[in-house]
Amino acid sequence: MVVPDMGRVHGSGRAVATDHLRLLARVARMYHEQGMRQPEIAAALSISQPRVSRLLKEASTRGIVRTVVVLPEGVHTELEEGLQRRYALRDAVVVDADGAQGDVIPALASAAAAYFDTTFKGGDVIGISSWSETLLAAVDRMHPKSVQVADRVMQVVGGVGSPEAQVHATRLISRLADVTRARPVFVPSAGVVGTPVVRDALLQDAAVVDVMSQWRELTLVLVGIGSLEPSPLLLRSGNAVSQADQEELRSLGAVGDVCLHFFDAEGNVVDSAFDRRVVGISVETFRSVERRVAVAGGERKYSAIKAALRGGWVNVLITDLEVARRLLADPA
Repeated sequence: MVVPDMGRVHGSGRAVATDHLRLLARVARMYHEQGMRQPEIAAALSISQPRVSRLLKEASTRGIVRTVVVLPEGVHTELEEGLQRRYALRDAVVVDADGAQGDVIPALASAAAAYFDTTFKGGDVIGISSWSETLLAAVDRMHPKSVQVADRVMQVVGGVGSPEAQVHATRLISRLADVTRARPVFVPSAGVVGTPVVRDALLQDAAVVDVMSQWRELTLVLVGIGSLEPSPLLLRSGNAVSQADQEELRSLGAVGDVCLHFFDAEGNVVDSAFDRRVVGISVETFRSVERRVAVAGGERKYSAIKAALRGGWVNVLITDLEVARRLLADPA
């Protein structure tokens, strides 16, 4: 926007002659409004091109030229930047899910797919939680790459449960490996076992140990954020949190989970008997991953999302507009 104010402009702290201001405004209009190139302006005004460049810079400094960014409909850059500042995030993506009638998964999945398509880079070792319907929908929307953009795609929570659940886990990880031209790596174990003794025994199994050792090489991890009540997918998986476990976790103040590690409203890990029966990436290894991307939204998950941000569980968030507004409106 060019503001041709011929009055006294004090951008540098001193008055400027009207003739000079007129020249600044004229050069600015020729360049920004008439689309003329700097050599053309120099020829038209019989001045040098370096001087045209200096005049354009001065016009901007003095406020004669003002840049206005008009956000397209559906783009929420201010909210995204606000989330980054408040919760110390590397990145944030906010998507408008209006018209979804409470189902935010399609909008989140499309936004996540676009983010994944543009940010995966060659050599990545990608970890992914296999119990997220949103992640499955996102991966299904991704475009296959013409070159390899990941070395491995690794399951980070055990996947053997009901036959339906195993098909889901296999499909999610295999599909992401296919589109990124990576090698899939599965956890040969259930995500939740009956007792801590069984878990400890599984953690000594050579095949499980091999996968666990590779988790330390992850460069990014893709997760959902769960609420205390298990999702329909987790209920069908055979890895769901039982009613007794839910009651214990609730009594300990749990509000949500990442990779079946439950945390309280401040994002602190809840030490529970359930946690000692989970076969998956440890909290310490998870937190050491450079990029930890969560795709989560909807009113039901708000408390869990906020707690995960407070606790620093993730540093990239893809969420819906209403959740983003609440996260910024409520005290951090």
